[in-house]
Amino acid sequence: MKVLAATKNRGKLGEIAQILGTSGITVVSPRDVGIDLDVSEDGLTFEENAVAKALAWHRASGLPCLADDSGLCVDALGGRPGVHSARFAGVGAGDRENYELLLGLMEGVRTRSARFVCVVALALSEDTVITAQGQCEGVILTAPVGAGGFGYDPVFLDPASGKTFAQLSDEEKNAISHRKRALAALQEKLSGMGIAGS
Repeated sequence: MKVLAATKNRGKLGEIAQILGTSGITVVSPRDVGIDLDVSEDGLTFEENAVAKALAWHRASGLPCLADDSGLCVDALGGRPGVHSARFAGVGAGDRENYELLLGLMEGVRTRSARFVCVVALALSEDTVITAQGQCEGVILTAPVGAGGFGYDPVFLDPASGKTFAQLSDEEKNAISHRKRALAALQEKLSGMGIAGS
């Protein structure tokens, strides 16, 4: 089965192709099919945004389409920034502005538990959309550490490794990431439905 990955991010595309490729799924990019689309992410949940993107790209391409929505949920902030993670400090704000705002709001807060959450949605048709979720538990530091990654990676500590996501190699991060777990859960659902072999 050929699936369009609704992302222009090469790293994300490679990760999706690697994980789902073991199911006999061929992942293609928007560039491969000559489509460029911007979909508004105004849903109240990660799932709403992922489903909206998957359906929009499916309608534009006619192909089964996979989309995801992800973000950081901090317990002390009632789950914020959540679906607003990418624009937490305002539209057009960069990664540093976003995590600096987060650190400011967390100043003096002792409970610093948080998780990265990812929901993937695969639109097979207008009426058939399969979703799966993955998450990765961690702790918010008081200052950024590490030069790699993106987004909130420099302030998100993985307790198991004792490193922030910005200190982990791409291989280490991808082995435990919320996106990897969501895609693995989707793969299991597809295998259980007989849509793709394992």
